Amino acid sequence: MRTWPAWRLAVVLAAVTLVVAAVIVVVAWPAGSDGDSAGADAATSAGAPAADDLRRAVIDKRARNVILLVGDGMGDSEITIARNYTVGAAGRLALDTLPLTGSYTTYAVDRENRPVYVTDSAASATGWATGHKTYNGAISVTPDGRPQPTILELAAKAGYRTGSVTTAELTDATPAALAAHVTDRGCAGPGDMAACPTNDRANGGAGSIAEQTVHSGADVLLGGGRQRFDQVVRAGPYAGRTVADEARAGGYAVVTDAAGLAATSGGKVLGLFADGTLDLVWTGPRAAPYPANTEPVACSPAKRDERQPRLADLTARAIGLLESDKGFFLQVEGGSIDKQDHAANPCGQIGETIEFDRAVSVALDYARHHPDTLVVVTADHGHSSQIIEYPQTAEHHSPGAILTLRTVEGAPMVVHYATNLAGRSQDHTGTQVRIAAQGPQAYRVLGLTDQTDLFDTLAAALGVTPR
Repeated sequence: MRTWPAWRLAVVLAAVTLVVAAVIVVVAWPAGSDGDSAGADAATSAGAPAADDLRRAVIDKRARNVILLVGDGMGDSEITIARNYTVGAAGRLALDTLPLTGSYTTYAVDRENRPVYVTDSAASATGWATGHKTYNGAISVTPDGRPQPTILELAAKAGYRTGSVTTAELTDATPAALAAHVTDRGCAGPGDMAACPTNDRANGGAGSIAEQTVHSGADVLLGGGRQRFDQVVRAGPYAGRTVADEARAGGYAVVTDAAGLAATSGGKVLGLFADGTLDLVWTGPRAAPYPANTEPVACSPAKRDERQPRLADLTARAIGLLESDKGFFLQVEGGSIDKQDHAANPCGQIGETIEFDRAVSVALDYARHHPDTLVVVTADHGHSSQIIEYPQTAEHHSPGAILTLRTVEGAPMVVHYATNLAGRSQDHTGTQVRIAAQGPQAYRVLGLTDQTDLFDTLAAALGVTPR
């Protein structure tokens, strides 16, 4: 495990201590004094961190609980677009309020360990799940195909309760990297193993992502992907039965709707709330080339299966199920921010960002009552959406796809996609992305770090090591 040099830690602690003192002065300035109380109120409403949060953020000790929240494809542009649309340019989302913020690099590597500057979700999730770089498409294996222990596996081995929540399929790249080791992310179920012959149970391997997930040691698994767990196991003691059957035999209560989840009382829970990805919460026009979409429009609620729990509800229920004397590790993914960015669907993308932000609020509320909790909010990679100039005109317009939205402030905002031709899947970008944290070990996110350094932050907070 990489450790911070003593001098760097001392500098960070000293700097943050000064910030804590400054925040105390701002927050505690008495009303009616010569000071500007309106300014203090403005600082607080704009998301200035509370002094207590800052104190906890510089604690160099273990956490009892760790909650990692990952917005898939949620780069700074995606955050800014959602903020502008919903709370205005000067507003703040819940994810903006964590006291310590840095950035990290997200690059992958190829099979010869050379940098690949634009990562996919599999390689990026492998980075923080294991502390190792890998190639795009790999799930928690190094470029030579060797499995590496994940933070979830290490936490479970150390006696923590563990969980994973997502709006995507539980076999999708981000949750998969916590619970499985395969050479290709497409090997989701036992019927999907053509690209991973060495991982196939029929060849003596550990099996598909779904099969490995139910053997990972995770206590709570909530998301989509029922179609993968309904596939039939082809080798081993459960051959001829489904992966869901194997999960039940392993002690999981398998639930498929919000009512079933609410009725669970503890133990191990596998929640499969959709065949694929969970339904979107917002809808609206897709981006299209000029001269389309130049007049501002608004997003609207999407038609969704109300039997599906929302991400914030899944997060709250997972926390309730995971609480224990030892503590827990939980990863929460907003998986469809990325998917709607690929689809050049601004309303879908914004809705999923706000859905994720509601889950962040749940985590922060829990941490307020349990200050020995490390909360980390980040993304796995950047994506394609940008805010560009309004208006787009015949003399001055982008060759990409646009949608003009009317924000909460009544102003027009042009959302733009141009990493692929209109109508085709948009691409990830290779930019560094935000990472923010509060609680024990949170100081580790400051400055510019790498995705693999997040593994060390989580491991230090939990007191676990791969060796």
